This record gives sequence, C-alpha cells and structure tokens, in this order.
Amino acid sequence: MQNPATDARVHYHERLSPSLWLLVTVAVAGPMVSLVFVPIGSTVALIVGAAVSALLVLGFIAATPVVSVEGRILRAGRAHIDVEHLGEPLALVGEEARQARGPGLPARGWHLIRGGIDGIVVVPNLDADDPVDTWSISTRTPDRLAAAIRAARS
Repeated sequence: MQNPATDARVHYHERLSPSLWLLVTVAVAGPMVSLVFVPIGSTVALIVGAAVSALLVLGFIAATPVVSVEGRILRAGRAHIDVEHLGEPLALVGEEARQARGPGLPARGWHLIRGGIDGIVVVPNLDADDPVDTWSISTRTPDRLAAAIRAARS
C-alpha cells in the first residue's frame, strides 16, 4: 500500500524571539552572579558570570514559540489546528492590533501574544466541536501569515 502524497511544504515559519533589549536585560544577570563568586576568586567569578549570561540568553531564545504553517497545519507554539477548521484570517497592525490584543481579545479564544511584537493575526475557528472560537497570534509579518493560512486552505 502506498502512502498518499501530502503537501508538507512549509508556507510560513517564524520564531517569536525576544527583543534585543530583553536579551541584554537577561544578560546583565551574569555580572550580578559573578559578584557572588568574587570572594572565591576573580577568575572563577568571571567564568561563572559569563556562563550564566550565555545560558540565560540561549535559554530565552530556545524557549520562544514558533508560528508556522506546514502543509495544512497551523502551529502556534504548542498548539496546532488543521486549516480546514479556520475561517478568513484578519491581519492587524498599529491601533487595530492594540485593540485586538487588549480590550477586543475574545475570552474564549486561543492566544499566542508576545510583547514587543506589533502585528497580530486573528483567525476564526469554524469547528463546532471546538470550544475555542478564535485564534489570536502575534507575528512580525501579519500579512505573510494571513496569506500562508489562505494558501494552505486552498
């Protein structure tokens, strides 16, 4: 029996990495930790401080969620949904995005919101069996994500 050919092509992929300012702020923890080890020795303090800074920055980058559209699947962080259950995506920026992330955020929706990322895509969930009625996803390129969802649906 042959496997049916599936379209596993990646239409969109974005890592919602933290801003440079957040990474710098996290890296400042290294020198603070090194001060604790100064009584042991300045070399040890320097090595431990540099290691803590590097591990924290790498940890923050590795823990960031990924938004992707692969084949017919939309993945946003740990969640995923087949695009056949989704309606027309709405790409928002500026004041509209702020409203969608704040007062306009639906209570029964699924949200992947990241601070420092202006754009957002709001997609209605048409699956009657799913208690979630919309997906709200932060993205730096909302037009591209909305286009990828449309392309995967067709």
